[in-house]
Amino acid sequence: MLETTFPILATSIPLMGSPGPATISLAAIGSAYGFRAGLPYLTGIILGTTGVLILVASGLLTLMMATPVIIGFLGIVGMAYILYLAWKIATAPVGMQQSRSRTSPSLVPGLFLALSNPKAFAAIGAAYASHSVVQGDLRMDAFFKVTTLTDVIITVNSCWLMFGVFFASAFSHPLLGRVMNVTMAAMLVATVAFALCAD
Repeated sequence: MLETTFPILATSIPLMGSPGPATISLAAIGSAYGFRAGLPYLTGIILGTTGVLILVASGLLTLMMATPVIIGFLGIVGMAYILYLAWKIATAPVGMQQSRSRTSPSLVPGLFLALSNPKAFAAIGAAYASHSVVQGDLRMDAFFKVTTLTDVIITVNSCWLMFGVFFASAFSHPLLGRVMNVTMAAMLVATVAFALCAD
C-alpha cells in the first residue's frame, strides 16, 4: 500500500503541513497552553479537517461552491474567530504553567476553525485530485485516498502542536515569551489574510 499511496503522500504532506490558520493556531496553542491542554483543540482541528476531506471526497464541496453565500458566511465567521483566537494567544500569560490556569481553546473552536479554513479546502482538494491510487476502481481509490490523507491530517497537526510546545520551553523568559505569543498571534492573522487574498 505504501508504494501506491507514496505519490499522494509526497503531494499532501507539503500542502497540508505548510503554515496556515489551523497549523499556526496549533503551534500557538502549544506554546501558550502546553500539549495536554491543547489536545481538545487538536482533536477539533483533526475532526474538522477530516470533515473537509469528506466534503471533497464525496463531491459535496462542489455543491457548496455553487452557493457562494455559504462560503462567504463561513469565511467571515471564521475570520472573526481567528482574530479572537489571535487576541487570546497574544494576551495569554507567558509560560505554560501560568497559561494552564486559564481556559485553553476547546474541541468546538478547533472544529469550527478547520471547517472554515480556506487553506484546508485548497490543500486537500489539490492533494485529493492530484493522483489516482487504485486504477479502475473509484470506490477503492476514494477509500485509500481518504485513509491516507486522514493519517496525514493527524500526523501533521500533532507535529504542529508539539512544535509550539518545544518553542515554549525555549522562550520561558517573560519578555521572550510575550514576544513569542504576539508573534504567533500575528502569524495566525497573516496566514488568514494571505489565504483570503489568494482567493
